[in-house]
Amino acid sequence: MQMPVKAQSGLTTIAAIATPLGRGGVGIIRLSGAKAYDIACQLTGKSSFTPRLASFCRFYQADGTIIDEGLVLYFKAPHSFTGEDVIELQGHGGVILQNLLLARVFELGAKQATAGEFSYRAFDNDKLDLVQAEAIADAIDATSAAAASSAIRSLSGEFSDKINQLLEQLIHLRLHVEAAIDFPDEEDVDFLSDGIIQDKLEQTQAQIQQVLATAKQGQMLRDGIHVVLAGRPNAGKSSLLNRLAGQERAIVTEVAGTTRDTLSETVVLNGLTLHLTDTAGLRDTEDTVERIGIERARTAIMQADILLLVYDVTRDIEGESTPLQLAEQLFGELPEAKRLLIIANKSDLLATSSSDRLLTAAQIKMQDKGYEQIDVSCETGAGIEDLVDALCAKVGFHPPENSLIARTRHLDALRRTASYLSEAHEQLIVFKAGELVAESLRQAQGSLGEITGEFSADDLLGKIFGSFCIGK
Repeated sequence: MQMPVKAQSGLTTIAAIATPLGRGGVGIIRLSGAKAYDIACQLTGKSSFTPRLASFCRFYQADGTIIDEGLVLYFKAPHSFTGEDVIELQGHGGVILQNLLLARVFELGAKQATAGEFSYRAFDNDKLDLVQAEAIADAIDATSAAAASSAIRSLSGEFSDKINQLLEQLIHLRLHVEAAIDFPDEEDVDFLSDGIIQDKLEQTQAQIQQVLATAKQGQMLRDGIHVVLAGRPNAGKSSLLNRLAGQERAIVTEVAGTTRDTLSETVVLNGLTLHLTDTAGLRDTEDTVERIGIERARTAIMQADILLLVYDVTRDIEGESTPLQLAEQLFGELPEAKRLLIIANKSDLLATSSSDRLLTAAQIKMQDKGYEQIDVSCETGAGIEDLVDALCAKVGFHPPENSLIARTRHLDALRRTASYLSEAHEQLIVFKAGELVAESLRQAQGSLGEITGEFSADDLLGKIFGSFCIGK
C-alpha cells in the first residue's frame, strides 16, 4: 500500500463505502478532508450543517435527479475520528445505490480512499497511536468475545498507557544515567554505584516482563493457535475434528484413506481460538491422489503450533511399541514435547476405564520426557474436555479478565526491549560502564517506542494499515 504523505493529508479529500456491500437497511459512505463539507453541501443542496447533528437530506445528481435520501452527519475538525472534517452519508443499503452515491462524491472532488487510509490519517493527526489503530482492525476481525473485548480495551488506550508509562520510566532512567556520566563528581556521589539506577532498572525490567506475559496471552487471543491432527488412516482424526467443531465438517467412513486432503476449521474453545487442520492418514500408498494428500499433510505437520498424534488404542500400538515410537515412525523424527500431544482414541472400547488402568513403564517414561497422553472417545465424547484443557495448558493460555490484544510485532519489540535492559544491567553491575548502559537504554527506548508508533518505519506503517478495510 502506498501511504499518504502527511503534508497532503489535509488537502486530499478521501471517500469510501464504510459498510459491507450488499442488501441492507443502511449503507454509509464516509468522507474525510478539506473538501468534505463543501461536497456534502453540493450533494444535498443545503448551505450548512451543524456539527454532530444528524440532518435528513436528499442526495442529488448533477442534473438534479435524486440518487437517494438519508442522513448527513458532520464532524468538524479536529473533533473527528481522523482529525479532519468528516462527513458520513447514511443512505439505503444496496450495491447500486451506494455506488451511484459514491460516484457522485467522486465527481464533486473526492478521491477513493485506500485500505486503512482513514485510520492512518487519525494516526498521522495524533488522534490515536499505532496500538489503537491496530486494535480497530483486531476488533473487526475478532473470532471470540474475549478477543473482541480485549481489542476494545486496547482501542480505548489501556495497552498504550502501559507502554507509555514504561517509556517515561526509561526516559527518566536515561536522564539519571546521563547525569551520572556528565557530572561524575557532583557532590562526591558515585551515581552508578549508589544503587538508585540499579533499583530503577530492575523495577523497569520486572514491569516489562509483566507486560510481556500479558501480551503473550493477548497474541493468542488475537491469532489463536494452529493445531494439526495427524496419524494413521482410520485413527479417528476426522471424528475428532467433528467433535471439536461441534458439527460434521469432515467425512467419516470405515474406508481407510477417506481423507485425501487437508481440511481446516476454526473453533473457539475455553476462550482460545483453534485453527484445526485434519490431514490424510500417513501410510505408504500407490494411490496418486492419496500420496498428494499425504504430502500436504506432512507440510501441515511441519507448520503446526501443536501437533495432535491421534492413534487407535485397539489397533495402532502393538507388542512392545509405544506412542512415542509410533510418532517417530510416522513423522520421521520425534517432535519436541512442547509441540506434541498424544491422543489415544477409542478409549471406550478398552476393558477398563482410564482411571482404573495402571500406567505402564512406557507411559511413565513418556511422562518423564515431558510428553502427555489424553484418552478420548470420539464416539461418546469422553475426554474431549480434558483434551481442550491440555491444549490450553500446552501453550500456556490462561488470559486474565482484563487481557489486552497484542500482535507478534508487539511481542518482538517487548522481547528486544527486555534484552537491551538485560545488557544495560550487565554493563552497570559487572563493568560499571556508564556510556554502554546509556546506549543499551537508548536502544530499549527505541524498540519499546515502536509499539505505539513513536519510532516506526514507513514500510511498517504500510503493512499495518494496508491490512485494514477500505472504509477504515
